[in-house]
Amino acid sequence: MEPTKYIKSNRLIVDDNRAYLFFKRFIDMFGALVGLVLLSPLFLVVSILIKVEDPRGGIFFKQVRVGKNGKEFNIYKFRSMVSNAEQLLEGLLDKNETTGAMFKMKDDPRITHIGHFIRKTSIDELPQLLNVLKGDMSLVGPRPPLPREVDEYSDYDMQRLLVTPGCTGLWQISGRSNVGFNQMVEYDLEYIRNRTLLKDIMIMLKTVVQLIWSRGAY
Repeated sequence: MEPTKYIKSNRLIVDDNRAYLFFKRFIDMFGALVGLVLLSPLFLVVSILIKVEDPRGGIFFKQVRVGKNGKEFNIYKFRSMVSNAEQLLEGLLDKNETTGAMFKMKDDPRITHIGHFIRKTSIDELPQLLNVLKGDMSLVGPRPPLPREVDEYSDYDMQRLLVTPGCTGLWQISGRSNVGFNQMVEYDLEYIRNRTLLKDIMIMLKTVVQLIWSRGAY
């Protein structure tokens, strides 16, 4: 797929400091490897529960997302919805509970019982550590959008795609599901303008605190 397919504007100047990018990648690889090893027992338990509830679907959910400079890649998650969730989406779009080019529905009927739990605790996101190892994602950065969401982006919104997307970011620790699309873009651009290793570490620590307190996501 063409990496520049979605890029329409590069008004934001990104400071690609080589030292920062080198150490950021090192932290990404180290963190992802350690996380996968330590979390392997949890992966096993969740995988069994997913298959027990809905044997027809797979354990993992693979979905095309748009990354840095418009390059598409497959993101990995634990499957938290029924196996035909994508087919059912069209009939739910009028019930969208957020603004802009995103779909969020608090009582989404497609979510399974185990899916509610792993979403609330963000366990469903853990397989994205594989994306971090591959280099498609970083531990910290803007969330990678869906192609259909990017089709609705303005030139201003496109600036989210100037850096490698992340598993967590500034907007996730600032309200997450309660933050609308426009505010999410502002958080992401603020992160891009001011990103440093210290800020990345602080965002990761705050993310861990939120996961422990299980503030909830959908």
